[in-house]
Amino acid sequence: MTVELEKKIVFVMGVSGVGKTSVGRQLASELSMTFIDADDYHPPANIEKMRQAIPLNDIDRQPWLGKLNELAKNHIKSGCVMACSALKQAYRSQLIQSIETEVTWVYLKGDYDQILDRMKNRKDHFMDSVMLKSQFEALEEPENAIKIDIKESIDGIVQKIKSQLK
Repeated sequence: MTVELEKKIVFVMGVSGVGKTSVGRQLASELSMTFIDADDYHPPANIEKMRQAIPLNDIDRQPWLGKLNELAKNHIKSGCVMACSALKQAYRSQLIQSIETEVTWVYLKGDYDQILDRMKNRKDHFMDSVMLKSQFEALEEPENAIKIDIKESIDGIVQKIKSQLK
């Protein structure tokens, strides 16, 4: 069953390895919206840093966050689902700057050991599992978000998100 919703911007956030891309892609498909994976827009210098297990700093993230904000603004009329770590409130504020449509945050939440196991099994991803600790340290849990425990299947998570979207 397809749920007809007013088009909006939905950000699926959380630390690396929680399933942002998998959940976001399926959610976008079921909502007939564009899916954007923020990882696809990292500048090469950021990817190289992460490959070397060097955490990004706020300065590294600025151009990337600006590009993501522009992408989101380009989808105001059609809506989109964007998978993006958005670990800090300051990053989330930059992502939604000047967006004049409803924005919903979905926070995929899991415990460190569970996510570490997932990351060790991933192939062909630039984010090494050793970076997970720095992501948890940087994480500022959002107050106004749909919070979903990642213990469920992708289908179960997507259904929970859809039921909570207005």
